[in-house]
Amino acid sequence: MSDTQVESLTPTQAHALVQNEPRAVLVDVRSHMEFLFVGHPTGAINIPWIDEPDWKINPHFAREVRRLLLGGTVTHGDIQGAPVVLICRSGKRSLDAGELLLREGFTRVYNVLEGFEGELDDHHRRSAVGGWRFHDLPWEQC
Repeated sequence: MSDTQVESLTPTQAHALVQNEPRAVLVDVRSHMEFLFVGHPTGAINIPWIDEPDWKINPHFAREVRRLLLGGTVTHGDIQGAPVVLICRSGKRSLDAGELLLREGFTRVYNVLEGFEGELDDHHRRSAVGGWRFHDLPWEQC
């Protein structure tokens, strides 16, 4: 077992890393429906950690991330050393997914604190107290 841990980044730090590191990938681990209809960071690739219809952990998650990196996103160097930035709704699923990637040999894994929508506010609404959208970072939806 490695002493390496998933590193935490604020949404702004995560955006800067993805913009400034050509080998970095931004992986949105939310369900397909969340990715499409709630919205997602511009340029993010959707590889669900948990998805419908069974809502079970994706047993192929690490393989799919590795395939993303091998598919041309990382054109030079060790693919498992390429920065993988993970985002979910509020930063919890992406942390679990990141811990799996570390166990699978990835070495530069980052979790976006606050996620895409952040925590609930006092009125039980998201995107009002934190998250990628709250910080006005580039995003899109279908």
